Amino acid sequence: MPESTLTLSALTPILEASRNATLMLATATTEQKNGALSAVADALRKNVDQVIDANRLDLRNGAAEGLGEGLLDRLTLDSGRIGALADAVLAIVALADPVGEVVRGRSLPNGVKISQVRVPFGVVGAIYEARPNVTVDIAALALKSGNAVVLRGGSAAENTNRVLVDLIQGALASVGLPAESVQTIDPFGREGATGLMQARGFVDVLVPRGSASLINTVVTQSTVPVIETGAGVVHIFLDESATEQWAIDIVHNSKVQRPSVCNALETLLVHENAAQRLLPGVLGKLASAGVVIHADERARAIYPDAVEATDLDWQTEYMSLDVAVRVVASLDEAIDHIRQYSTKHTESIITNDIGNAERFLNEVDSAAVMVNASTRFTDGGEFGFGAEVGISTQKLHARGPMGLGELTSTKWIVRGTGQVRA
Repeated sequence: MPESTLTLSALTPILEASRNATLMLATATTEQKNGALSAVADALRKNVDQVIDANRLDLRNGAAEGLGEGLLDRLTLDSGRIGALADAVLAIVALADPVGEVVRGRSLPNGVKISQVRVPFGVVGAIYEARPNVTVDIAALALKSGNAVVLRGGSAAENTNRVLVDLIQGALASVGLPAESVQTIDPFGREGATGLMQARGFVDVLVPRGSASLINTVVTQSTVPVIETGAGVVHIFLDESATEQWAIDIVHNSKVQRPSVCNALETLLVHENAAQRLLPGVLGKLASAGVVIHADERARAIYPDAVEATDLDWQTEYMSLDVAVRVVASLDEAIDHIRQYSTKHTESIITNDIGNAERFLNEVDSAAVMVNASTRFTDGGEFGFGAEVGISTQKLHARGPMGLGELTSTKWIVRGTGQVRA
């Protein structure tokens, strides 16, 4: 029997428990779900030390195994980040429940009433790495939208995730909802991830979050429908008319505030007519924050402290204090560069030219396209979702930050009074 079949067989009791939990979750009231989320937030606040102790063990193991700085940052939970997670859960409590929302409807001439309503997916699987915050975010969003969730959080965060799932399950049980609504398959290792990808019929949708290689593996190997979240090779274009202070502040915030996340700036493009005016200040502030500048020949002529960029730099998601810089001849060349190298996550233009701004918005094909704003705004919390499942870079079902609505499907409700079709 193939190994994947054996693994799926071992996972079957967990997956069946998740499927059974959906029966109660699908009919749970908004008050019940909000009560569970409030209990989750309370458990996080009351058990900060327990979470941090587990997280320290993961961080020590990660450092010993050579995890990069970006992954270690994503792995880290301190009291501030745990408090922010609890706040995000409570923000989800305050959001409208999407389940039962009428998307559209009509009455036929014969009196039959038809409506399309939002319903939970059922069982949501998530595969991610070194991101314990995702454990809480996805669990909370899944619960509010009436879904059970099966989590594969990766070996790097296994100790932290185990504690978090235990706390969430305890909170669920305390308000009478099934603890099996949130489960982890981390003890099964990579074979568990493979089993989850093959669990068609048990899992309704699978969401991967992590490196480009992890996402590609899930997309290409899964028999379960996948909502693809993408790596973030994120661009900013400094147009000829860009305000210098805006350029300095927005580029710095996009790159430096948290360089390990997917909406951080990776490639800076600048119009040749503005390069001499803008690059010294923009790159100088980045360098003062410890950013390594990888620049093409024209940019290095203006900022000689930069290192020489290679073709690989244009396609790299650094997740670190590194940035690639290229001087371009026009808006057209900037858009062409983005089309060639973008992962279709987030792009921004800094400009005072309304026509160029509209062209950028209309011609750049990414999940989030911005004018005169930091790329760090591409985030479920910033968009008012409380938290996010991930940032989808595909075009089917969901695109961009995914919140409660994106964890629902729809079904058609038809109500008649004895009508038959003529």
